Amino acid sequence: MRAICSAAALVLAAACSGASGDMAAEEAAAAPERDGNALRVATYNVSMYREEPGQLLADLRAEADPQIRAVTDVIAQVDPDVLVLNEFDYEDSAEALALFAERLGYPHFLALPSNTGIASGRDLDNDGRADHAPGSREYGGDAFGYGTHPGQYGIAVASRLPIDEDAVRTYRELLWSDMPGNLQPESWYDEGDRAVMRLSSKTHAVVPVETAAGPLNLVLAHPTPPGFDGAEDRNGLRNNDEVRLLLDIVDPSRGGYLRDDEGGTGGLAQNEMFVIAGDLNADAADGDVAEGAGEGAIAALLGSPLVTDPEPRSEGGPAAAQHQGEGNLRQVGDPALDTADFSDGEVGNLRVDYVLPSANLTVKDAGVFWPAEGQEGYALVGPGYPPVSSDHRMVWVDLELPEETGE
Repeated sequence: MRAICSAAALVLAAACSGASGDMAAEEAAAAPERDGNALRVATYNVSMYREEPGQLLADLRAEADPQIRAVTDVIAQVDPDVLVLNEFDYEDSAEALALFAERLGYPHFLALPSNTGIASGRDLDNDGRADHAPGSREYGGDAFGYGTHPGQYGIAVASRLPIDEDAVRTYRELLWSDMPGNLQPESWYDEGDRAVMRLSSKTHAVVPVETAAGPLNLVLAHPTPPGFDGAEDRNGLRNNDEVRLLLDIVDPSRGGYLRDDEGGTGGLAQNEMFVIAGDLNADAADGDVAEGAGEGAIAALLGSPLVTDPEPRSEGGPAAAQHQGEGNLRQVGDPALDTADFSDGEVGNLRVDYVLPSANLTVKDAGVFWPAEGQEGYALVGPGYPPVSSDHRMVWVDLELPEETGE
């Protein structure tokens, strides 16, 4: 169980994943070439959530799940140095993450506690009850973040570089009502709800990774999807404010109201190196999904002078959009920037996954792992829905860090 497989072994034989070898042998490909000694940072919504607590760990131990094998192959091909995982169930023991990270050759890893599936004690979905049993959708509707059990859809980090766990900051318990100018719909949430309702649907976190140039702060979140609600647009409005919270964390001029879960105030200091990463469930070009307010914060984030948008692209995104359903015909965004395959519904594919470095970092290259038909790795992402790996694509950015200061 504790055996570690190198990325090369996973690419050539998928030995640790338990794959038969057919797909791995056919689809194995070298990672995208790096520019010099660039640091590759990636985010990947791996869709490795389960409906029962402990089920993910059981599936990893069994080494038989084809979706996990495909996700593992994608990671091995892109070969990031620092990897942010979305929708990886959080468990108090973190044993599932340890097993997954070690098999991929990542010596450092961190699972972040999540608001998902944590009972609020309030009737947040306004169905007249706040006492539904865990495991039900109704229970999830009254949790601080939707989840049928605590920690479902969690956020995790796997890294070849050390993680300064003592310096990690989280804003998981920050109240939505504490954000100045928040969009919390008072028509839906009463005074008692607003007194306890947290803003982050999973968590917002600053995770410092140790580099020769100093700490590189991973600023992480996975905002709620701007849907699954009604005319009040409570999820669309929450998505907007969750995305806005990321900008407030990295911009000292905006984050004076912030208080982290240990009582510390503010966010990052001026000129700190950072990378915002995660599935943000927001597309600035196709903001109609957020019904008005939801596209505002993502546009502000991408347009901030503190942030670089590398605009990572793929060849598979445009090819998929051309051959999929009518939802893609209504989209106005560049399909080469798309990161999620939502072709099973009316929305169409979107750009919702981001790796956004601070402006004081040099971007050498960037991409979305979405091979087109005929390219190596295509069988891992298509055709058909759902894909064999995940409905999201890995997004990666190669960074050149400043020279070592010698301090």
